[in-house]
Amino acid sequence: MAAAYVEDVLLVDRCLTGEPAATRELFRRHKNRVHACLFRVLGTNRDMDDLLQEAFLQVFQSLKGWRAEASLATWIDRVSVRVAYRYLSQRGRRVQTDVLEDDDALPGPEQSGSRRQLARDGVKRLYAVLDELSPAARLAFTLHEIDGRSLAETAQLVGSSVTATKLRVWRARKKIEAVAAQDPVLAEFLEPGAGASAEIIPFDQEAP
Repeated sequence: MAAAYVEDVLLVDRCLTGEPAATRELFRRHKNRVHACLFRVLGTNRDMDDLLQEAFLQVFQSLKGWRAEASLATWIDRVSVRVAYRYLSQRGRRVQTDVLEDDDALPGPEQSGSRRQLARDGVKRLYAVLDELSPAARLAFTLHEIDGRSLAETAQLVGSSVTATKLRVWRARKKIEAVAAQDPVLAEFLEPGAGASAEIIPFDQEAP
């Protein structure tokens, strides 16, 4: 852990001196992490490439502000979350979520054709509901429930209290459950043991 920390410090120092190789190395190390964070918040969004570039533009522009209180990866996560929040907050913005085409994007081993189709339809309907949430609620829900981060880490990333974050997650959960009650496909997708849904959202927690 200490070795990784020192390595991060040295890499950032090299980036700040304008060393192109260091800039490329930082991008290579964290590209997948940033993409995954944006993907889980926004889905298979048609603006993803632009958002990925925007996130790293923000990273490099503000890199001198990294004080090393948190790991470099965590700091980059915060930048990614801010980019996602600004995108969601644009007036009139409805997130353009495309149908999943890549089977590797669907969790679970070797799904049958029917399960794969359920996963595709379920993800599409889930993100349609997420599109109706406030940016703050969507971030809290996706970071905690889909990205698998703890409530404490989620609260830190979104700059809120754990109590407020837990409430946002719970309200988002209630909204999704209400829609699922009227949508058999979404309900089946969210059902524990249904394959993909069990690994995305375990709907079994108590209210705050």
